[in-house]
Amino acid sequence: MKDLNDIPAVMADLGTRAKAAAAQLAFAPAQAKTAALNAAADAVWDRRAEIIAANAQDMAFGRDKGLSDAMLDRLMLDEARIQGMCDGLRAVAAQDDPVGEVIAEWDRPTGLHIRRVRTPLGVVGVIYESRPNVTADAGALCLKAGNAVILRGGSESFHSSGAIHACLVDGLRAAGLPEDAIQRVPTRDRAAVSEMLTMVDMIDVIVPRGGKGLVGLVQREARVPVFAHLEGIVHIYIDAAADPQKTMDVVLNAKTRRTGICGAAECLLIHKDALALGQDVVTMLMEAGVEVRAEGLEGSLPATEADWGMEYLDMKIAAKAVDTIDEAVAHIRQYGSDHTDCILTEDDEAAERFCERLDSAILMRNASTQFADGGEFGMGAEIGIATGKMHARGPVGAAQLTSFKYLVEGDGTIRK
Repeated sequence: MKDLNDIPAVMADLGTRAKAAAAQLAFAPAQAKTAALNAAADAVWDRRAEIIAANAQDMAFGRDKGLSDAMLDRLMLDEARIQGMCDGLRAVAAQDDPVGEVIAEWDRPTGLHIRRVRTPLGVVGVIYESRPNVTADAGALCLKAGNAVILRGGSESFHSSGAIHACLVDGLRAAGLPEDAIQRVPTRDRAAVSEMLTMVDMIDVIVPRGGKGLVGLVQREARVPVFAHLEGIVHIYIDAAADPQKTMDVVLNAKTRRTGICGAAECLLIHKDALALGQDVVTMLMEAGVEVRAEGLEGSLPATEADWGMEYLDMKIAAKAVDTIDEAVAHIRQYGSDHTDCILTEDDEAAERFCERLDSAILMRNASTQFADGGEFGMGAEIGIATGKMHARGPVGAAQLTSFKYLVEGDGTIRK
């Protein structure tokens, strides 16, 4: 490895080795990738005490840095979360290999047979904050899709990510795959991020996973293509035909299960004909310790313009009474982030209208927005939620980390 103070040299070395590894992974047998991920899961569990000790260092660093309780919750690892990480690795391992999958095929009158097949993207750069489990998720998904990956975790999760990364390398080694397939930037220096964003000859796509500051920086400065979401400004609209019990259950879970994740509800919109139910919901949230900033309801504080479009990532939520479903849709279109939005209703026509008129990456009905997660979608894990409209959208799993190519066969066929 190069001198860690020479960031351009360090990153160029990582990129060169990742590109070489990607060339081998493109045709690696599915069984080898599966074996690597299962061996990595074994290593993570066997070395869980080491990972928890590394995480304790990160937690101390985070507290000294003044991280919020929600951010510390994102950072924290215990045996249950490590078990979840292992389960995610095994779930990705068990999925069908996307590489080489025939997406479509057809014959032409000219005699050509054409197939569109999945192919790896090449080298993926993942830049993330706080959550050390992203190390395992991103490494697993990129490997499954035949991509090499360069991981740049946040300074807060430096030790945890390093311990998890070592387990992933153990898995690669056990399966006979190139160890450079999953690499980690070995420095906290922020210059490494800036360097990654311009490595157009070595990195094929960047995936930022973190707060608004990180994602905004990446979107502004990257010369490499980006899969990203800027914020998770998640709305729940309580329709006039909402079921009271479902509404209470869903809203409480969507806001309070984990406040620091991008699928946590941040704004309630309540139809004027459901105001009594809406007030019950607001009261329930306040009793659960949530600060409700309300307009048209009795909350903790009056809402201000600054509360619309706010991603609190905390025990806070905005709430507003609306006259119609179309007013709710207009509010979401103005203040939302195209991440995840939900309608609570028993009216099929209302649900259809809501889902037709909004174009968020994920639209839900009568379900907690905390399900906005690749693992909950059956993808095993996710590398993030993409809210753009090019290539990947919604949870980015292994299949979304592929492109495609055309295989064209003839029999001495010529074009007239």
